Amino acid sequence: MTTIDYIKSVFPVALSLLPAKMDTPEARAMVLAIFMQESRLEHRVQIGGPAHGFGQFEFGGGIRGVLNHPASQSHIQSVLSVLRYDFHPQTSYDAIVHNDVLAVCYARLLLWTLPQSLPKQGEIQEGWNQYIAAWRPGRPHRETWDAFYIAAWT
Repeated sequence: MTTIDYIKSVFPVALSLLPAKMDTPEARAMVLAIFMQESRLEHRVQIGGPAHGFGQFEFGGGIRGVLNHPASQSHIQSVLSVLRYDFHPQTSYDAIVHNDVLAVCYARLLLWTLPQSLPKQGEIQEGWNQYIAAWRPGRPHRETWDAFYIAAWT
């Protein structure tokens, strides 16, 4: 599946499961840039690591974080109910390997937990800052971010 096909098929379905105010160009660009940064939209399981899905969520990090954060908890529970999953972290962790809709919902909700507004087009450094704040990558690769962020907006 190409990146364009992914955006056209997965994003509308995933974001329709969340409140309408969460579906913005900034949200779509950030989620896509992060997925490209984390997995190149190629690796559903981290090479040599524990992370799952194109967003490379870790069980004790993004999964538990979204399930437990006051800003995201009710929203992810609603999504999980619609998709017929229980609220156990292990269930989501296992499911996002192949359920791209769920993975996009988790990514959008993890960004929702940040206190600031999402960056606009051209705000590459702010995008990086928010990615670091939300994902807390172990070995961040700043040198690839700019190109992915720019590509996510095009």
